[in-house]
Amino acid sequence: MQGILKSLDIALENELQERNFYEMHSRRTRNPVGRAMFEHIARDEDEHYRRLQDLHAQMTRTGAWPENLSITVQSVNIVEALLNAANASKESVSADADDRVAVATAIEFETKGYSFYKSLAEAAHSPAEKNFFTQLASM
Repeated sequence: MQGILKSLDIALENELQERNFYEMHSRRTRNPVGRAMFEHIARDEDEHYRRLQDLHAQMTRTGAWPENLSITVQSVNIVEALLNAANASKESVSADADDRVAVATAIEFETKGYSFYKSLAEAAHSPAEKNFFTQLASM
């Protein structure tokens, strides 16, 4: 039990750090498509954080993995959001060097997150736990 709680603590810290990173870059970039992308990812990270926080609280309270834990997340059509952002822009703004670094960092965050959640799914002690972390990895 302590092992999974420690893993959840790490996951919570990662999701919070990533959400803050994406929010910062959504405010910083002048590129409307980049802004929409960072805003979308920040919302996803915030939802992951809230679900992990709920899970941590339930496990701390009960001492066991919850039987009926939902992993369903709200669905946003990122392609539609990006197209709307691009169409709303009257002039094309190129990505700057900071935008490119931010995207590379985002790819690194998401790759590490995938590997982390995949390893938790592989070490899971129940089908519900495995499903939860498999779903997080796939996001």
